Amino acid sequence: MNRFKDQTAIIVGGARGIGKAIAKRLFNEGAEVTVFDVLKGDFPKLENNHRTINTTIVDITDEVTLNKAVKNVIDNNNRLDILVNCAGIIGPSSTKIMEYELKDFQKVMDVNLTGAFIVTKAVLPQMCNQKYGRILHLASIGGKEGNPGMVGYASSKSGLMGLVKGVGKEYADSGITVNGIAPAVIATPMNEDTAPEMLQYMTSKIPMGRLGTTDEVAAMACWIVSKEASFNTGYVFDLSGGRATY
Repeated sequence: MNRFKDQTAIIVGGARGIGKAIAKRLFNEGAEVTVFDVLKGDFPKLENNHRTINTTIVDITDEVTLNKAVKNVIDNNNRLDILVNCAGIIGPSSTKIMEYELKDFQKVMDVNLTGAFIVTKAVLPQMCNQKYGRILHLASIGGKEGNPGMVGYASSKSGLMGLVKGVGKEYADSGITVNGIAPAVIATPMNEDTAPEMLQYMTSKIPMGRLGTTDEVAAMACWIVSKEASFNTGYVFDLSGGRATY
């Protein structure tokens, strides 16, 4: 499949889990892919017809370094068509707000929301010059419905959905789409840090009675960032096994 032939993509948080699955699928469908992450040891290794996935150590909260990394991708490829932002941390779980430390709340917001603001701002100038682009952020069902004991995570993902909706409308007539996906619990390494009782609670809310898979997320993500999804912007897609109520 060559759905993304001659296109350039950046996957932020693509070293493992959902981001890694999306990076591999985009690469296998023809895109030139660069992964940004802080997890050097987990970078995906894939080669096909003398092409490889490029990798760069970048902290999404470091605006100066991230801007340089984005510029480097554009300079090397003369374009930038796709940004998928999967960077995110859970923060404390099974922790009510009265026990939730401000420093923990701020750290989650810095990565999950401020980082999304920084990287969106970084890629838009090139996409505007091209009059084409696809931006996709990974939100969460927790941002739609709230998960008790995870106030930082839920708040950050609600804010991220607001960013998607606002920026999507700002650039709706530019050839650039900005969308999100709100998954329920997906089987990823990130959930290894979630308290077992919290993971059980979240899984019990899914009518399908199981966790989602990274391949299922990648399938939806790659359609959203394809040329086929030309009339969808400012929208957060459900991927929740039936959990979402709106």
